[in-house]
Formats: sequence, C-alpha cells, structure tokens
Amino acid sequence: MSDQLVEFRQILESRGTGGRGPDRETRKLLMYLFTSTRGGLSRLRIIMRLLEGPLNTHQISRELGMDYKAVQHHMRVLGRNNMVSKSGDKYGALFSLSPFLEMHAASLCEAIDALSRKMARRKVYL
Repeated sequence: MSDQLVEFRQILESRGTGGRGPDRETRKLLMYLFTSTRGGLSRLRIIMRLLEGPLNTHQISRELGMDYKAVQHHMRVLGRNNMVSKSGDKYGALFSLSPFLEMHAASLCEAIDALSRKMARRKVYL
C-alpha cells in the first residue's frame, strides 16, 4: 500500500466509524468513484483534504499540486454523486464534505484498500 493511502486510512480510522456500515448501493458508489475510474486517487486526495475544512477549487488545486481544470472536473463528479457540498457561486464557491459522505467517511477504508490492491497489480514498464 502506498504511503499516502496508508496515511489516508489512518486518518479515517482515527475519526471512528460511528453508526452502521453503508448499504449495498452506497458501497458500490464509493467503490466506483474511488477505485473503478482513472481519477479515483485524485478524488480520494481531494476528499481527504476536505476532511480538514472547506476550500475553493483554486485552493484545492494549489494545495494538492493538481491542474485547476482537473480539480474542476473532479469537483463536478463528486458533486453529482453527493460527495461534496458547494456553497457560493463561481470562482469563490467553497466545497466541503456532504452530510452523506460525512456519515459514510469511515467506509472509505474499503475503497482505499481496493485502490491499494489495484495499484499493486498495475504493471509499470520502463
């Protein structure tokens, strides 16, 4: 497991699980968003940063060292899937974790484990 994924898992575990686990549909959604698509790791990095507090797209881009347009795309995907909440309009809009994801944040550990297994299987050709 990459160091970054280990760190993400530790952060989520320290937050506690609280409540019951996710239903089947929620589990499928989390796995799809964070493991089944090419942008899963980037979306996970964004979510982990938003655990610390709300940010706008530019701040996320700068803090994570990601392309601004890529962050915009991921925020649209996360917003459409009820993972983040948006307050404000246009450039200054702040994003934070949605109440839905707050309730299921501990369930991201499953997605982190699956992403780690997927990355370990990835072949790298030099």
